[in-house]
Amino acid sequence: MVATAPHIIANSAPRAGQPPLTPAEGVDLAVARAHEVTGPSRRYFALLAAAACTGPVFWVAPAWCRVRPNPPGLSRWLDPARITYVTPDRADDVLWSLEETLRTGIVPLVVADLPGPPGMVSVRRLHLTAEAGAANGTPPVALLMTPEGAAPGIESRWSLSPACTAGRMAWRVERLRARTLPQKAWDIDATGRAVVAA
Repeated sequence: MVATAPHIIANSAPRAGQPPLTPAEGVDLAVARAHEVTGPSRRYFALLAAAACTGPVFWVAPAWCRVRPNPPGLSRWLDPARITYVTPDRADDVLWSLEETLRTGIVPLVVADLPGPPGMVSVRRLHLTAEAGAANGTPPVALLMTPEGAAPGIESRWSLSPACTAGRMAWRVERLRARTLPQKAWDIDATGRAVVAA
């Protein structure tokens, strides 16, 4: 038997004609693909992504993860009732939960709070299940939050960190990896709009 899934994933492109998920100005996340975000403000990046889409959002994190979003605190950006929290007890079940949610085709964004980057095989499986979800209905985006940002095979890699100055709330966005775009950095405000340097 020949395993074809890795070949399909390696050569698959973002779904033609499908608009990307845009959590902030200049940040386009191709649908039916897995993306990675790192940096101290990576959870804020995920919140902006959740606010940018419509429909349910699944937030998957291991049960031992000490950092969890506070639902009432999210109401400035989106209805907290849109978010379903999944907290598996076993490390292997975090990626399994992510895959199964992507496959449904009814969840436009699945966020995974991971203690470390997944391996190449796991990322390929995420691309494959996201493509399956797109075929079943809504093309989903998988957003992997990792501390260091080194997941192989992801569609794009981003970093978000505070860039506040006196009288200005801002974050520094860095595009660390994208298939067709160069590395780039710029600042955004709390709504995700690009901030023009003074």
